[in-house]
Amino acid sequence: MKCDYIFESDRLGFRRWKDTDKEVFSSMNADDSVMAFFPGKLTKAQSDSLIDKMEEHLEAKGYGLWAVELKKDGSFIGFIGLSEVNLEVEFKGAIEIGWRLDKKYWKKGYAREGAEACLAYAFETLKMKEIHSFTSALNLPSEMVMKRIGMTKIGEFEHPLLAEHHPLRKHVLYKITSSTYHSK
Repeated sequence: MKCDYIFESDRLGFRRWKDTDKEVFSSMNADDSVMAFFPGKLTKAQSDSLIDKMEEHLEAKGYGLWAVELKKDGSFIGFIGLSEVNLEVEFKGAIEIGWRLDKKYWKKGYAREGAEACLAYAFETLKMKEIHSFTSALNLPSEMVMKRIGMTKIGEFEHPLLAEHHPLRKHVLYKITSSTYHSK
């Protein structure tokens, strides 16, 4: 199924957001499993607002958190993409790669495949110099994806928006440079 993809991988198409994504995305963001490593679930209004913000970022920057679908049937599975870090952290302003997939698409290699395609787009098309990624230290599946796509752990930090004793406050920080990516 072809849908004006910005770029694609073997099984995934990366595209702009559509109104038809909102229902599935809202359901994802209200799911305990999907949101286990985030401070809380999102309401439908918050989820819809997040899509609007992601679409505005794509429009303004030419990159962002793309809607991702299966090429074989057009099923929306979540997002994978790039965003600018605007937390009060040492790496503020860095470009981050991130992903959030509906749980029925977990453990099928989509996060890794999509993240690899996103890195290729970042380094080969957008000519970015380095990409960061971070997650809660408890989110071992996401950390494993970071390792599998060639990123290196460069540190840990306390998430500035989470309370001091919040269980998700401790985060791991990964990075990959263009030169490391191109030497693979």
